Amino acid sequence: MTPAILFIIIVNLALGLVAGAIMYRSDFCVAGMFRDFFLFRKTVMLRSLLLLVISSMVLFETLRRAGLLPLYPFPLLGSPSLANIAGGMIFGTGMVLAGGCVVGTLYKMGGGSMISATAFIGLIIGSGIYAEIHPWWAAVSMKLSFLPGHITLPQALGCDPMLLLLPVIMLSAFLFYRWRKNHRWVVASPAEGHLQPWKAALFLAMLGTLSYVLIGMPFGITTAYAKVAAHLTNFTAPAHVSQLAFYNAVPLNYTAPISGIELHGGAGPFFDAISYIQFPLIAGIVLGAMIAAIRIDEFKVYFRVPARQYVSALTGGILLALGSRMTPGCNIWHLFGGIPILNIQSFLFLIGIIPGSYMGSRILVALVLPRRTKVSA
Repeated sequence: MTPAILFIIIVNLALGLVAGAIMYRSDFCVAGMFRDFFLFRKTVMLRSLLLLVISSMVLFETLRRAGLLPLYPFPLLGSPSLANIAGGMIFGTGMVLAGGCVVGTLYKMGGGSMISATAFIGLIIGSGIYAEIHPWWAAVSMKLSFLPGHITLPQALGCDPMLLLLPVIMLSAFLFYRWRKNHRWVVASPAEGHLQPWKAALFLAMLGTLSYVLIGMPFGITTAYAKVAAHLTNFTAPAHVSQLAFYNAVPLNYTAPISGIELHGGAGPFFDAISYIQFPLIAGIVLGAMIAAIRIDEFKVYFRVPARQYVSALTGGILLALGSRMTPGCNIWHLFGGIPILNIQSFLFLIGIIPGSYMGSRILVALVLPRRTKVSA
């Protein structure tokens, strides 16, 4: 292992440790944000999500103009397709049923949730299922694509990003000021050591920016789930795995910004750039959340919940994986990273995730939650 690869592993592990602790102590769950809006019309967590997006927008653009982001747009982004909306809808439904997104599942699992561990298994199963249907979906996505060669709105419009970013930032700053003046940032919580979501949003924006500067892209982990599925399938059916186009593709190809080494990787059962970028990040998030829970005596493995919740989590995990591969990318990738640079795929994903979250919330109330919870809601 070269020093450059070791550097990437250590950076991602460290970023994951901090992010996991922050998300756990603030319960910064994107799935919960959308679910609570549709079920209870609560918006305080969505305000924190907007703060994270706008903060990342400011940080990314500042560093880009300073010449510190040579990879702009960052790797693994592509031209838009209407299929991005469909992927977002499936993802949104899945994250509500799973009780967390691809990252929320990790930090909750680090706190001892067996429901989230079940969703984690679903993510791996769903990733394996997608590998089987990838050629068909890739063809569908290609037919529904538009604006070939254009990744961001500024590219499509032929303008400086600041021309579009500045009005959004100014309007958001006005809203943030109003919310602060009206005391609408603070979330009341009796939990010991609770971190206010607005503070978590700022910290996570800074961590995502560090990842972009040091690694070459913001947080992203969904290909790692597919890689786990590939390794597991390879144990029993190596010949079949070797024939699947999804596992043979190498979509990640770029030069690391710090070390200058060439990085290549995909979902196949190989040790490549995806392995030493995403696996340490996943491990860090789980461990960071676990350490945070243990420090305040909250860690507890809890599993005594109705069987229908396990079914919901497993189903949700499968849908999460399918949605993240069909988009491609998860909510963290698109909301924390893509929208701040005005990536068109990310906006289409957002268009899909909203009705998807609504559908997931309706299914949750109708089939999963106990009757007394439905009444109180």
